[in-house]
Order: sequence, then C-alpha cells, then structure tokens
Amino acid sequence: MANRVKFNICGEEYTLIAEESPSYMERVGKLVDSRMSEVLNGGSNSRTDAAILAAVNIADELLKAQESAENLRRQIKTYVDEAAQAKNEISELKRQLFKAQNRK
Repeated sequence: MANRVKFNICGEEYTLIAEESPSYMERVGKLVDSRMSEVLNGGSNSRTDAAILAAVNIADELLKAQESAENLRRQIKTYVDEAAQAKNEISELKRQLFKAQNRK
C-alpha cells in the first residue's frame, strides 16, 4: 500500500507517494531539502540551479557508493572462494592423513 508524506523543500510543500515507510520518505525529503539549501546558501541564484546541482551531488555520492559496494562484493567473493579452496585442501589433507594412518 502506498504511503503519502508531505514535506517542505526550500519552502515549497511537496507530497511524496511511495511504497516505502513514511519515516524513510521523510528522510529522503530532508536530504533533498538539505542539499538544495546548501547549494542555495553557496550562492546559487535559482531553485532550478540548486535542484540540478543538488541532484548532481547526490548522483555523484550514489555512484561512488555503488562502486564501493561492488568493490566490497568482489572482495567478499574472493574471500569466499579462498575459504572454499582452503576447505577443499583441508579435506584432501584429511584424506591423505587417513590413508597414511591406515597403511601402518
């Protein structure tokens, strides 16, 4: 069920309708408001410019976070592969040990 949340961005009221929880949507609205306010306070002359610059900044952070997450996924996959290889080596060594003990 879709949730409706009203919030202000740079003095304008907006209604967001989404499946996410109201608290999450409020966080989204606050983030956008905060970023636009930062840009406007930095000297941007229009809300349109502020919206575009805020969107560019948020997109930059998103892409960097996605890249970081992908690097972590690759690193975890490497660790899992190494653990599987070590497990296989342990199994082989146990087999060899068992074989050697039974030759006595």
